[in-house]
Amino acid sequence: MSHLSSQEFTAAKIAVLTVSDTRNETTDTSGGYLVEALTTAGHQLVDKQIVIDDPYKIRAIVSQWIADEKIEVVLITGGTGFTARDTTPEAVSVLFDKQVEGFGELFRAVSYQEIGSSTIQSRALAGFANNTVIFCMPGSTGACKTAWTKIIEEQINAQHKPCNFMPHLGAK
Repeated sequence: MSHLSSQEFTAAKIAVLTVSDTRNETTDTSGGYLVEALTTAGHQLVDKQIVIDDPYKIRAIVSQWIADEKIEVVLITGGTGFTARDTTPEAVSVLFDKQVEGFGELFRAVSYQEIGSSTIQSRALAGFANNTVIFCMPGSTGACKTAWTKIIEEQINAQHKPCNFMPHLGAK
């Protein structure tokens, strides 16, 4: 299959990771939003976890997911800021086979329209590892909505033209 779009919708198999020292399943509005958005779009939730802001714990979970044949997309919310505890980019980027430079750039450009210059405090990033695409977003629900509705939803939809990430996923 080429990198171009397909005529048929294909459900992606997705895992959601919330990185937070304080959130639990009841208070995880960002992870909850992503689960609702992906299932509403027709995708399959394979796993959802919450992990504290610890680079080794983050990396361990993401490593398991990228090795899992049942997971094609990883959505991570949280840990992309500048506090000492924000280590998601450092934890995850070392796992990338290829970085998707445009994701962070486009996220900040779109986010600028919503929150102005404060968007520079987001270190949103994405990359591929073992035919799995990993998107790292800020921890706010608003940021997750922006990333999902303006970028991710289209890029994991096989029908999006002229191209999308779906042909690059799976087959581990």
